[in-house]
Amino acid sequence: MAYADLIAVSGFVALFAMLLLRVPIGVALGLVGVFGYGAIRGMTPAFNLLATSPIRVLTDFHLSLVVFFILMGSFATHSGMSREMFRAANAWFGALKGGVAMSTIAACAGFAAICGSSVATAATMTRIALPEMRRFGYREETATGVIAAGGTLGIMIPPSVVMVIYAYITETDVSKLFIAGIIPGTLAILMYMGTVLVAHRKGLPEGQPFRFGEAMRALSGVWAVMLLFISVVGAIYLGVATPTEASAIGAMATLVIGVARGQLDGPKIMHCLVESLRTSVSVFTVLIGAVLFGYFLAITRSPQKLTEWLVSLDFSAHGTLALILIAFIIAGCILDTMAMILLLVPIVFPVVMHLGFDPIWFGVIIVMVAELGMITPPVGINVFVINTIAKEVSLTTIFKGVLPFVATDILRLIILVMFPALVLFLPSTM
Repeated sequence: MAYADLIAVSGFVALFAMLLLRVPIGVALGLVGVFGYGAIRGMTPAFNLLATSPIRVLTDFHLSLVVFFILMGSFATHSGMSREMFRAANAWFGALKGGVAMSTIAACAGFAAICGSSVATAATMTRIALPEMRRFGYREETATGVIAAGGTLGIMIPPSVVMVIYAYITETDVSKLFIAGIIPGTLAILMYMGTVLVAHRKGLPEGQPFRFGEAMRALSGVWAVMLLFISVVGAIYLGVATPTEASAIGAMATLVIGVARGQLDGPKIMHCLVESLRTSVSVFTVLIGAVLFGYFLAITRSPQKLTEWLVSLDFSAHGTLALILIAFIIAGCILDTMAMILLLVPIVFPVVMHLGFDPIWFGVIIVMVAELGMITPPVGINVFVINTIAKEVSLTTIFKGVLPFVATDILRLIILVMFPALVLFLPSTM
């Protein structure tokens, strides 16, 4: 085995060992990147990378949209918009059998359009929708399963912080990536609602009487969400603003709306700023580690060697893609979303490009696999978030309720692999 190959294998073993020991992913990536690079090129050049890479990441203008989208989501969460989304959705879907569950999925989608975080979406909807579903007699596994699955929409429907991270490490157009998520996100909403009717049909309570006037009045409460979505995603799609400019507009507009409606005062604004700062620091720490790890991958030529090995297997392009996606699904069961994307995408992306797949399409597929990881054991971060808020509901009950949605996600993944035009149509019109 060549010396570089030995260092590469040792680096990956050390990385996974640190992850098992609960070392933060950003720190683990950074340590392997610096010392792995130093083992081949010398520690002086490695420490030079450690001195320059953090500054390069922190001063990258294009990454400022991560901060703005996180801030926008924090303002939206504390402005009561999620509750209004649920109220409006329930006014329209509540008359159907299982209508409150469908309303929860619709509200998750609406909140995802201004939040960009699956964890925040799941946490917010647990506090709002779970009491309502209990009041109407939903089984615990159905109620929590719907919220866990609906929460995953936070990273598919734009704006999405996960999509920004993917675009950054693959140098993909984030504008087209955002727009590409709209049709798959809409498909997810419809399929999740169908799953409620099919897989959870036993014990679904009957709907409440439909009142058209009340439904129309409820729509007046979601004008803020619609305005924010149009101002951010519409501006990006029409080319009126760059994603960075649109994210700044969205954050400021959310703040103004929250203050004008009396939902955000001085203490709440300060809380949102501190909360966003903490989240942003954690994201940038991981990004810095990923950049350092990228140098390690480059010096060991691990992605290129993986490409050569997979090509030598003489599988078809879709056969190789299936192997990659299976690896991602397995990784999603044991790693959190950010760790999975920052660790695996730099390695397999050259393979995917060699096979001739579109980077925008692959980005949406990877986000879908990340959605699966958020609701599959043993990690299933959305499940743990719900369990933290609703402590009386066991993890087993939540995982049982979410299993039909896992099957739905796998079916949706197959559909998007078979029909890539569903992902690429809207970006092609930009």
